[in-house]
Amino acid sequence: MKLVISDPKAKKAFSKDLGDEAALFFGKKIGEEVDLTKAGLEGYSALITGGSDKQGFPMRRDIQGSARRKALLSLGPGFKPERKGEKRRINVRGNTVSNEIMQLNLKVIKEGAKKLAELLGTAEKKEEKKEKANEKPEQKKAVEKKEEKTVEKK
Repeated sequence: MKLVISDPKAKKAFSKDLGDEAALFFGKKIGEEVDLTKAGLEGYSALITGGSDKQGFPMRRDIQGSARRKALLSLGPGFKPERKGEKRRINVRGNTVSNEIMQLNLKVIKEGAKKLAELLGTAEKKEEKKEKANEKPEQKKAVEKKEEKTVEKK
């Protein structure tokens, strides 16, 4: 399961992949408060705002349970009407988190001692991207040299 944690104060969203800790969220519903200490974010608690299942169907607050159902929708998560007053029967997932959910959206309510960027290591990822960007021109030169050698042999 992948957590997408949005921080309203920083106006940023962070993602975290969960392994065995995903079972901590099973049975929770949209709108419930969750403690993120066991997920590796000490002192943080968040509100479940939604999510989507393995096939990409969104969770809806107004549908009970964890099963996928066809619901007659006029607007909201899972449906964007093309004209005014349009209604359509759409597949959506219920409001309870289960093992079928692949992405869970959370909103931070209570912050811990450290910032989310420090805990999730986003600064390190940015540095890695910069290093990869710097390596690319060197790789291009090596490929060009190989091409020149093959042309000379012919």
